[in-house]
Amino acid sequence: MKFNYPSTTHLKSAFILSGTLIAVLLNQQTTFAAPPTLKTVGNKVVDAKGKTVRLQGVNVPSLDWDPAGERVLASIDVALTKWNANIIRIPLTQDFWFGYHKGQKSQLTATSYQKLVDAVVSRISASNKYVLLDLHWSDGGVWGSHVGQHAMPDDNSVLFWKSVAKRFANNPAVLFDLYNEPHDVSWDVWKNGGAVEERNDDPARGKHLMYHTPGMQALVDTVRAAGAKNVVVAGGLDWAYDLRGIVAGSALTDRAGNGIMYATHIYPWKKDWDVNVTPTVVKYPVFVGEVGTKPWHEGEPAHENVYTEAWAPDVIKYIQTHNLSWTAWSFHPSANPCLITGWDYTPTDYWGRYVKAALAERKN
Repeated sequence: MKFNYPSTTHLKSAFILSGTLIAVLLNQQTTFAAPPTLKTVGNKVVDAKGKTVRLQGVNVPSLDWDPAGERVLASIDVALTKWNANIIRIPLTQDFWFGYHKGQKSQLTATSYQKLVDAVVSRISASNKYVLLDLHWSDGGVWGSHVGQHAMPDDNSVLFWKSVAKRFANNPAVLFDLYNEPHDVSWDVWKNGGAVEERNDDPARGKHLMYHTPGMQALVDTVRAAGAKNVVVAGGLDWAYDLRGIVAGSALTDRAGNGIMYATHIYPWKKDWDVNVTPTVVKYPVFVGEVGTKPWHEGEPAHENVYTEAWAPDVIKYIQTHNLSWTAWSFHPSANPCLITGWDYTPTDYWGRYVKAALAERKN
């Protein structure tokens, strides 16, 4: 059998052409699916064309308590496609991000955790929806210890946001929730930082813990110093419910980014919405980062024994009346109050059905 080999001249021409093609391809910027970039204007969130955007969705937890998560990507897919959410709030733990788990540090843990968060962001961005990365759990300034919910972010939280902000800087799909639920400090400490003292009954977190918080303004500045203009979210006091200090002189400053939203978390035992929340709604963009209800059971905290069937439709009405952005808690069958009864994603009757109906209305 005879083969006709190309001449040297032909080979040289082919290499030149292929090299030119490769150079062209390398210089082309690949376009990936992503939603419009957001910014705040007055008390609204708008896209690049100035159109008002309402962010409405759910919390998908578990990456706060398990570095491997529990059905996170599957839950995101259902929330986006079956429940019509346009934003997913993802609670994170700063210790997992840097590989600390059960008191030990592992680069494998850090790498796998960060790659899973990458996958979360990619999945949501590819759907042209938004993701709110929430610093949910911290450590009181001691890596690998006291991991859980604390009164304020600590100095390790600054390192967390340096890393996360750099990784997702200016990704149009990503917003940053600076700290889950600040509480039991003054508005001055909330904004500017200072000493924090905690007393609790959990030996694993330390019955008496003292640490330094950088304050919320320092976290905003950390994100911006990383080159990230992404919209940031800052929760108020009283476990991120009370926003009165924002309109009383404690609003944060953002000189180099796309703006700040202020988060409130509304549960049935949080009263007087028109005192603690509504005045801030008039002036600033407000994000209801957590909201939910469920029937009370024996052994649960006494102050939570306030369930009524009217609360769910009432709080949905409040959110809709004020055109607030919101993410309901939670899209997990055991992180109460639950939106779903199990991993078949059937909505709970006491809360999930109201949220699913509201999100269906959002799409319509």
